[in-house]
Amino acid sequence: MEETYLTNVEGIKKTILHGGTGELPKFLTGSKVTFHFRTLKCDGDRTVIDDSKQVGRPMEIVIGNMFKLEVWEILISSMRIGEVAEFWCDVIVESPSAYKRETWAMNDDEKLKAVPLLHGTGNKLFKLGRYPEALAKYREGVICLKNLQVKLKPWEIQWLKLEKMVVTLVLNYCQCLLKMEEYYEVLEQTTDILNRHPGTVKAYFLRARAHAEVWNEAEAKADFEKVLEYDSGMIKSVRKELRILECRMRDKEEEEKLQFKRMFHK
Repeated sequence: MEETYLTNVEGIKKTILHGGTGELPKFLTGSKVTFHFRTLKCDGDRTVIDDSKQVGRPMEIVIGNMFKLEVWEILISSMRIGEVAEFWCDVIVESPSAYKRETWAMNDDEKLKAVPLLHGTGNKLFKLGRYPEALAKYREGVICLKNLQVKLKPWEIQWLKLEKMVVTLVLNYCQCLLKMEEYYEVLEQTTDILNRHPGTVKAYFLRARAHAEVWNEAEAKADFEKVLEYDSGMIKSVRKELRILECRMRDKEEEEKLQFKRMFHK
């Protein structure tokens, strides 16, 4: 076993358990790599999350084309043919067998198990500022849940449990959209939630922020009032957003006055 060392990427450590042969391969885009893997938690028991040998088939990825998160390519590109290595990653590493399969190919149990993984990965990506990727995870989670819901009677207990999860993911989806400045889609998604579930405080708050971004002052204030009606503990956040809104409206008014003066002088 060779001494643990850092690769050239921050947050990744590597230990070679069994040396490979030849030079490090130089993979071109489109190269297919086949390998076995095992994913472990960094806990005292080294809990196994996924194991390709237990699944009964090796993993295949196509460099540069078919895998969404490049960290797997970084790990594989540091290995020689026949090498066995262990990596410790302080970055997001998704299990290939869990995420490579399309949602439509999963059975109901797999879809239900995938949702918290997608949710958690989306949250991590959001914190890293990778909003389009986080949005994609939240969307995929919603699709899994919607596919399960269609097999149930609406408003019954199990359907409602899934619906609660859907609402949470859609609201996270809307947070990504706000960061991506897709304000009108936020208005559409949050309004749909409020039509089905009146009293959803976070939906009012996100819709208010979207209204504020597109200069809908009255609508934004009305939604912020709803937030406080349902949750007085949000008063600090609401006051902060209202101050931002007032500043934005003053700036807009000054800009419009300036434009009017220019038109008049012309």
